[in-house]
Amino acid sequence: MASLRPSSVKGDPVQFSPFSAITNSFMGFHRNWLSLRTKLGRVDNTWLRLSPSLKEKSVLRLDAWSISAGLAQELKKFKIQNMSETDGRVDFFDEMKQRFMSFKKQKYLGEVEHFKTLAEAQSPKFMVIACVDSRVCPSNILGFQPGEAFMVRNVANLVPPLENGRTETNAALEFAVKTLQVQNIFVIGHSCCAGIQTLMTMQDDENSSFTEKWVANAKVAKLRTKEAIRLSFDQQCKHCEKESINCSLLNLLTYPWIEERVRKGTLSLQGGYYDFLRCTFEIWTLDFKESNVSHGSRISVKDKAFWC
Repeated sequence: MASLRPSSVKGDPVQFSPFSAITNSFMGFHRNWLSLRTKLGRVDNTWLRLSPSLKEKSVLRLDAWSISAGLAQELKKFKIQNMSETDGRVDFFDEMKQRFMSFKKQKYLGEVEHFKTLAEAQSPKFMVIACVDSRVCPSNILGFQPGEAFMVRNVANLVPPLENGRTETNAALEFAVKTLQVQNIFVIGHSCCAGIQTLMTMQDDENSSFTEKWVANAKVAKLRTKEAIRLSFDQQCKHCEKESINCSLLNLLTYPWIEERVRKGTLSLQGGYYDFLRCTFEIWTLDFKESNVSHGSRISVKDKAFWC
């Protein structure tokens, strides 16, 4: 902060040199000069008669006033910015409200009897395991309607083997298969999966984060990818994204109550891969009879299809 000192001792009461630091900080500084001088203790042509200590106090008063005004300006900017952010959140929930009202008017009220039936019980034909990625919602991509698919979403759409213990995913599987008696378990992967990218870049002995510990469930897919011919990192990730789906299909067979139903033909296991860069979808079915279902083995698939 610049300090004030007299530029002349003759003529008018003390004249002060304009300092850009002060002038640029406060609009209307010169217009309010007389008021400012009053705030400083009515500085006049007695300046020279003031003791050094009093002159210093006057300067400090201006400095303190300037700092206070500056803080006030910063606080005002903060409040405006904060209000803008708050308004953004309000606008988003207003939009969400409109989406809900549209759903109620166009969907719910148009199918009231169907939703009343769903309120009594659900009997979905599909159990879907998909990734948590916000870009790959199965209901949007494949058009699942309320009551059609029992769904669990996790990082990288993985199914851990039974030996890895209890998780939310196998709890959902148990409910879907034993209670809801779904006819299909559908594991859906996708392109540009950050979970798979994490798996491909982490060291084998690194399980320090929750994410790393979770994606380690697909380490077999990583090893098989590394065995493939020389690929770029992006190609490796895409290969592993698909390989991890097959590993999850194989892991499903480690659960006795799933393996039994697949063997009897009352439950089918499907894999799917959504490439959202090209908007294509691949789908295939596990061929149980042709697969060697021992742990760590490769599986055979059938009924492959490519939608584009």
